[in-house]
Amino acid sequence: MRVLDTAELEAMIEEATVDAYNEDEQLTGLFTMLEEHLDLPFTTAVLGVEVTVRGVDLTPEGRIVVLCSRGGARQSIGILELPLPSPAPDGAEWIEAYRHWAG
Repeated sequence: MRVLDTAELEAMIEEATVDAYNEDEQLTGLFTMLEEHLDLPFTTAVLGVEVTVRGVDLTPEGRIVVLCSRGGARQSIGILELPLPSPAPDGAEWIEAYRHWAG
């Protein structure tokens, strides 16, 4: 994944939040873009352990999380804390746009 500049990230955020009137609606717009564009599943390492990222979810508290699994264990991890593999999966630029929006 190539590094996007601020103007590109802000254009993506604008695309995701064009009809949003408040922060909750902006968050939902960004979540929708992640859900539509992030190529799942993919594997990455979390705390040195390989996990499979199987989904994206929006919590009732207003956090976007990824749904990770390893063997029979499952855990949600905040998408802002998720280390991306190299190469990053298609659609990972939406994670970067969300990180930029979240500040």
